[in-house]
Amino acid sequence: MNLNPLPPAILFQDNDILVLNKPAGLVVDRSASQTAGTLQDWLECQFPHQKSIQRSGIVHRLDKETSGLLLVARNEMARVHLIEQFSSRAIQKVYVALLHGQLERERTVEGAIGRNPKNREKFTVLSDGKDAITMFRPTKHFSFPLEKLKEWGIRLKPAFASEYANVTLVEAFPKTGRTHQIRVHAQSIGHPVISDERYAGRKRSRIDRKWCPRLFLHASTLTFLHPKTGETMTFSADLPDILTFSLSILLSK
Repeated sequence: MNLNPLPPAILFQDNDILVLNKPAGLVVDRSASQTAGTLQDWLECQFPHQKSIQRSGIVHRLDKETSGLLLVARNEMARVHLIEQFSSRAIQKVYVALLHGQLERERTVEGAIGRNPKNREKFTVLSDGKDAITMFRPTKHFSFPLEKLKEWGIRLKPAFASEYANVTLVEAFPKTGRTHQIRVHAQSIGHPVISDERYAGRKRSRIDRKWCPRLFLHASTLTFLHPKTGETMTFSADLPDILTFSLSILLSK
C-alpha cells in the first residue's frame, strides 16, 4: 500500500536532540531498494550543514508502516549517550497495537529473534537469535462486527469467522529493540497485529485492510534522559486519524 507519507513533525528540538512524530509509510534509512524519499533524506534537506544529524544521528528505527515517536541525535555526544541508554534498556518505549483475538491478561514474551531461515525478509523466534522481551498489556476488548464483512462482500467460513470475531487493543512495552520485535512476538503468541501483511497471514491481513488500511502499530510514548542535562523527558503522540477511524468501525453496530 502506498501511504504517501507527510513529512515527520518535529515535537521538540534543541542543540542536542530531535524528537519526531514519524508518519506511517516513511522509510527511515536509504537502502538498495529505497534510494530516496526516506527520513534520512528529509534530515539532510532540513539540516544540510549538520552532517552528524543525518545517518549517524538516527539512533533507533521504526518500521515503514509504524507511526510515532522517533529520537534523533544532533551531535556525537548525544548519539553516544542515547545509544548507551538504548543498550542499557534505560529508554522506555510504549506502543499502541491492535491484535487479533482476545488477549485476556498482561503477558510478557521472552523469545530470541532472528531471520526466518525459510524467508529472509521475515523474522521469527529462534533459539539462537538475539534476546528480545516484550510485555503486552490489554486495555480494551472488541467484538468485531462481522456483518460489516458481509457488507464488503466477504464471506467467511464459520471456523475462520469465529477466529476473526475478537480483537484486543494493547499497550506494548518492548524491553529490547529487535527488528519487527512487537510484530513477531505478537504473532508468536497467536495474536498478530491487525493489517500485518508479513506476520498475520495473507488471507487475514487482506480482510484487515478492508477496514484498517495500514499496520495498527504506533509508537505512542518515549521516555529518556536528555544527553546533556540528564533531565527525564517524556513525549507522547496521539493515534493517527486513520487508526482512530479504524477503531470507530469496531464500535459501530
